[in-house]
Amino acid sequence: MSSPQKIDGSTLTGVSETALMTLQVRASEARRPDGIIEDPVAGELVDRIDFDFAKFGYSRRPDMAMRALAFDRATLAYLRDHPEATVVALAEGLQTSFYRISASDVGTRCRWLTVDLPPMIEVRSKLLPPADRVSVCAQSALDYSWMDQVDATKGVFITAEGLLMYLQPEESLGLIAECAKRFPGGRMMFDSPPALFARLVGRGMRTSLRYRVPPMPFTLSASQAARLVDTIPGIRQVHDVESPATRSRVLNAIMRTAQRFSLFDPVRPAMTLLEFG
Repeated sequence: MSSPQKIDGSTLTGVSETALMTLQVRASEARRPDGIIEDPVAGELVDRIDFDFAKFGYSRRPDMAMRALAFDRATLAYLRDHPEATVVALAEGLQTSFYRISASDVGTRCRWLTVDLPPMIEVRSKLLPPADRVSVCAQSALDYSWMDQVDATKGVFITAEGLLMYLQPEESLGLIAECAKRFPGGRMMFDSPPALFARLVGRGMRTSLRYRVPPMPFTLSASQAARLVDTIPGIRQVHDVESPATRSRVLNAIMRTAQRFSLFDPVRPAMTLLEFG
């Protein structure tokens, strides 16, 4: 039996290319015997994409898996109370969240809406088989017409994993505000890099000689995110989401300490969960 035809990954450029990097890092972690995440689909996708992943540099690190786990846990917590909710994955890229969520005992009845740019949707459609519970909007997350495709009657959980940092501040805050306005009772989760890291990226940071990280004009620390409840109508509560544990006890202790004191906000990534009311 012949192997499936490989899909050309070089069609993804700019910020969209980062989806290949996060996929590779997540798959690398999942393939470890002591990996912190179960993500067999990620490994399958890496094997099916024709691309020189070495371009991105070192990939044996747990950060992308930790982020994915945090988003999974928040999504599943919402689905336990709203099992038929719609999960909206903004700029989903090559995330495989749907398959991990569907493998759980509470992720089998939710609806899923993928929102991403046409080139990314084309690659996803070639790699992943269509699923009855998944709908697709081939457009920017900033084109708010995707909101018209969401059935909010049974709940809405919106993920913006690896998205907002690549937008301008007014675009990111505008997207959050529109989601809060349109989906009362729903939730939204997003992540943000440390301000110090974003500044390094802005100066041309490279992960290898062949790859320069795209600019990250938007950052929002945990203490800054906490103030959204006072500045954006419709936000009822803001939660600073704890990062999942790694294999390193020392790193786990450092992360717990950093999350406890706002002094460390400029140097630690933040994951924020919003409740809309």
